[in-house]
Amino acid sequence: MKRIRVIRGWKDLQAADRGASVAMGSFDGVHLGHQQVIALAADAARDLGAPLGVITFDPHPRVYFRPDEPAFHLMQPDQQARALEKLGVDMLYVLPLDAELAGMSDREFASEVLNEGLGARHVSVGFDNSFGKGRTGTPDTMAAYGREMGFGVSVAAPFGDETGDKFSSTAVRNALRDGKPEVAAEILGRPFAIEGPVQRGRQLGRKLGFPTANVALADYVTPRFGVYATRTRLSDGRELAGVANIGVNPTVHGVTAPLLEVWLFDFDEDIYDRIIETDLIAFLRPEEKFDSLAIMTEQVMADAQAARELLT
Repeated sequence: MKRIRVIRGWKDLQAADRGASVAMGSFDGVHLGHQQVIALAADAARDLGAPLGVITFDPHPRVYFRPDEPAFHLMQPDQQARALEKLGVDMLYVLPLDAELAGMSDREFASEVLNEGLGARHVSVGFDNSFGKGRTGTPDTMAAYGREMGFGVSVAAPFGDETGDKFSSTAVRNALRDGKPEVAAEILGRPFAIEGPVQRGRQLGRKLGFPTANVALADYVTPRFGVYATRTRLSDGRELAGVANIGVNPTVHGVTAPLLEVWLFDFDEDIYDRIIETDLIAFLRPEEKFDSLAIMTEQVMADAQAARELLT
């Protein structure tokens, strides 16, 4: 599979990095609704003989405009790039969301960024997309600029499940906060996954018979605290079943920052500081504070058995 090219910014681009059919949005999660927008850009790319591009922003607009809100991300940049690559995206344009970009009117954005900077031949957006200072740009506005400036525009209709609920990043976050990873997976088209380096801890789990790989949640949305059946991918591509706790582990030490602590079944290798990616498959029970380590260990063993049965 051809590797995606990540292009930062829109100024002074080389000719090979311009002229794409692009999908524009934040695309946090690259869920099935996002994929509809990207599919429209892909259709236009094929018709035009143009490369397929995706435009996103760094930081996420919600971080830039509402920096004090709790963490909410559904994926890290590397995860997003991999998900887009699987969809056949050739180029990922990461636009720096700074005072210059945030201060552009919708016309300035269309003219300076899309038309002059990227040389976009086609732009696809979602039905609820907004752009420009004050979010004054709409899909209709984009279509008008396209006619004026010479690029095509397509707009993705709302997309959801059979009940009519729209697929959205917000719906994924709500499902995870409710302890419903299977609902999140239905919207994403794949399980929600937490990726990060394995931290060095107290190694208490190893002493108790269940060594865990601990990963900080960082700026991910915080799923419901509790125990999950999981599948984890190692940096070498191996995938391992496991059971994980997400929370602050009140029985042992209690921490202020939530942590993913995953016990990888039938595995005993040193993976400290290595990147792992853990899928949340099913919620087993809420996080608890136990009266003793012995009681906690007994429950962890029961959780592991439940996870093994569910994952086989």
